[in-house]
Amino acid sequence: QVQLVESGGGLVQAGGSLRLSCAASGNTFSTYGMGWFRQAPGKEREFVAAIRRWNIGITYYADSVKGRFTISRDNAKNMVILQMNSLKPEDTAVYYCAAKGPNSGTYYRTEAYDYWGQGTQVTVSS
Repeated sequence: QVQLVESGGGLVQAGGSLRLSCAASGNTFSTYGMGWFRQAPGKEREFVAAIRRWNIGITYYADSVKGRFTISRDNAKNMVILQMNSLKPEDTAVYYCAAKGPNSGTYYRTEAYDYWGQGTQVTVSS
């Protein structure tokens, strides 16, 4: 069982930056792939970014955030970070952290993830 708690959301002007953190419980954090998803009002939850398990540094990004967002993990601290730069109003959503086991399928789909945080609101004003 893994518990995930996101923090760092808030209100920011377009062009600004935010840093989201996700703290995980337990001592098996490094064995999980980690992802960030977001959900805007009236829309489906969508993939944002993911990072593979262990510390091999392989990352994945949605086209809409590539070049602006960076995902990283610190296995010693059981944390995954989403650094968001050059924010746009269309980035406004609730952002969720998720943990994925090794044999759960593609990083891009919500169905592949076993554990989810409660979400943190990000609002970008124009």
